[in-house]
Amino acid sequence: MIAEIVRLLKLIFELELELDMKNIIQNINKAFDHRIRLGIMSVLMVNESADFSTLKELLGVTDGNLASHAKALENEEYITVEKQFIGKKPNTSYIATREGRIAFKNHIEALEKLISKS
Repeated sequence: MIAEIVRLLKLIFELELELDMKNIIQNINKAFDHRIRLGIMSVLMVNESADFSTLKELLGVTDGNLASHAKALENEEYITVEKQFIGKKPNTSYIATREGRIAFKNHIEALEKLISKS
């Protein structure tokens, strides 16, 4: 009888662990699955905004790579893009939206939980 109870408790624990892992994995956001998008959002989480040149230099990427990954985040409505001229030079700045900040925070928390379960 005791052995059966122990076996059932182990089974319940394993099922709870499996469900917990599924919940964690569901919070991993595919929008942040590339290092460039992860980098863009990381910079924007600690800065009010960042311009194209700053992001390009910090992330060590090409113009095309940065533009395409920024566009992907913009399409998800995780960042907004502001274009203006400073003197006669165009300047593009990026700002994390409220939704983007929440989604990124949830993504990082899910990764942390996943790592702690390992």
